[in-house]
Amino acid sequence: MGIGKITENFSGKLWKGVSGKIFLGILGISLVWTIATFFIPLNSYAEFSTIAIGLIYFFKDKLYKDFTAFSKKDFSLIAAISLIIVYCGSFYPYILDHFGYYVPTIKWLKELGLVKGISNLDLTLGQMSVWHIFQAGFSNFTDPFLRINSVVLIIYTLYIIEKKSWIQLCFIPVLLLFCQSPSPDLPVIIFSVIILNEILRGNKQSTLLFAFSVFVFIIKPTMIWLPVLSFLYSVFILKSSLKNLIFGILIGFLFFVKNIYTFGYPVFPVSIIDLGVSWNPNPEVLKISSQFAIQKTYDMQYSYEEIQKFSAIDYIRNWIFLNGIKAKINLLFIVSLIIFTVFTFIKKNRIITFICISLIIKSILVLLFSAQYRFFMDVFFVIFFLLFVDYFNQKKSLIVFSGLSIIFIGFLTFPNILQTYFPSFNPGNFMGKFEKEQLYKPSVYESTKFDSFRVGNLNFNVSANYPFNYDSKLPAISAGYVSQDEKAGIFPQLIDNTDLKKGFIWKKLNDEEKKQARSVIYTINPLGK
Repeated sequence: MGIGKITENFSGKLWKGVSGKIFLGILGISLVWTIATFFIPLNSYAEFSTIAIGLIYFFKDKLYKDFTAFSKKDFSLIAAISLIIVYCGSFYPYILDHFGYYVPTIKWLKELGLVKGISNLDLTLGQMSVWHIFQAGFSNFTDPFLRINSVVLIIYTLYIIEKKSWIQLCFIPVLLLFCQSPSPDLPVIIFSVIILNEILRGNKQSTLLFAFSVFVFIIKPTMIWLPVLSFLYSVFILKSSLKNLIFGILIGFLFFVKNIYTFGYPVFPVSIIDLGVSWNPNPEVLKISSQFAIQKTYDMQYSYEEIQKFSAIDYIRNWIFLNGIKAKINLLFIVSLIIFTVFTFIKKNRIITFICISLIIKSILVLLFSAQYRFFMDVFFVIFFLLFVDYFNQKKSLIVFSGLSIIFIGFLTFPNILQTYFPSFNPGNFMGKFEKEQLYKPSVYESTKFDSFRVGNLNFNVSANYPFNYDSKLPAISAGYVSQDEKAGIFPQLIDNTDLKKGFIWKKLNDEEKKQARSVIYTINPLGK
């Protein structure tokens, strides 16, 4: 809230109330830290300085008085929902990206900051989401268990109760599945529904609405529909001038610069707009990544060669009729879009029309690049919100919230239910069981053991008997990328032998380095599996 108040002094209010200041604070901290991490690590000094400044402004400007706007009933509801969130957030992380992407990214940001060409070391690390920059800055002593999503879900509860937007209570139980890890999916879903609600309420802060929409996009680029919607709303409804869009454009520019620095291209993982920087990833590695994304579209149920032989009809039919629960999600996605398109024609409302256009643009892009269900989850929340916003009052919303909370708490507490009845929902197979210790300390997995190797000028670590980097000592490469690089006849190398921060490039292996790489492969995978 303190940093949010400082941000308000420069940008104006996003909306009145506690949640408005907090969300502006999240925006302000994320942007400042993103710029800072080009130069410094997000260590304890960065965290302490930010917290100290925030607390000074919190008490100096008497921001605690804003909480008096909540009634006793409001506080009771906030407390009850917060307890549910904290309980669910205390379970073991189970999303696989937590171990292969989130934790390794945060570790790099804490210890070194952004590193030039880090995608050459491990392609996944080239993403460096702004959400993980935000989490990294609070992970030294404030939130070492990486539960920032639980905090954001509580803040979302404050917004719902402040705005009396009761239908959004129905979303909280589903989002409980994302509060054990710093998954970008949770904040982008929350922020997108909030911005949508503000637009429908006629919020006239076009500068901040567009800027916050771009902020959501830079957290997760599959949210492209939100800045498109905010742009259309600002230009055609509010009649805003170009200067109102400058803040958002600058945020987008920062995103592109960050990606070029870490990945080599403006948008991860797409290799378009080649600026010819020396740390671009190897074309063969990018090709394999692209092929893998296409296979993920079909839940790895077809080989890349089989997919290439699909006719136009096969592409659609095989995607809709995959084996398992994902086929049902894909079909529901198509049906939802059709229903919402019909709803848009019936309503004949300009804002709803803009929303429909934005969602269709996003859907086409997702279907073209990698139509995985996790890339269009937000569409379900948006469509449900628009179709039923007038139906759900406080009583109905609380009933649905209570019922769904029992179901999702049951899934987390007794994961064997999910594993038995939804075996094709892969993340359910990695859920840990309830442990009484988590009632006072969130459950976390111990660091994996690792082996150390050298190829060329690079000393690196690989997790022992585990496919992901997780918390291995830096610099760490996942076993899969080691094998992939060796097959391609290349390997990451330090730009400066004495400084990891200077970054990585790839180079073709000479005969001696090929022997070193093969020795690494044999050590981590002696049976060649």
